[in-house]
Amino acid sequence: MNNRSILYVDDEVDNLTVFKSTFRREFTIHLAQSGAEGREILKNNEIQVIITDQRMPEMTGIQFLESVNPVYPDCIRMILTGFSDVEAIIEAINKGKVYRYITKPWNKDELRQTINDAFENYESRVRNKNLIEELKETNRQLEQELIDCSQKMEV
Repeated sequence: MNNRSILYVDDEVDNLTVFKSTFRREFTIHLAQSGAEGREILKNNEIQVIITDQRMPEMTGIQFLESVNPVYPDCIRMILTGFSDVEAIIEAINKGKVYRYITKPWNKDELRQTINDAFENYESRVRNKNLIEELKETNRQLEQELIDCSQKMEV
């Protein structure tokens, strides 16, 4: 099974159906009709990319992304909406830490490229985090060796 997983949150079932039928062969797709459903999916699945509709009844896409960001900071977040609202775009970038803001109706090839770019971004972040951890561990080992050497020299 594909290890590139997307969570798509949208209150409109037709949008969820079209999205899944378009991308299911390339990615593992998880669908949610609300932010609450989206949170449950995030708890139980490894998700790399979150795409959410902006205008939903219980919470906006920005509110959803802002709420999940502290727990899932590595996920790449995108807003998909039919409305071009400059204030919403700014809020999405600042509060939801949004990677891309995509307008509906989306073009499948453009959205596919954006999603692939998002996965590359995610994978790069993970590689960088792993390299940082490796460097920290190497530094700890070197510090310990330095301490050991200095103790031996004192004897």
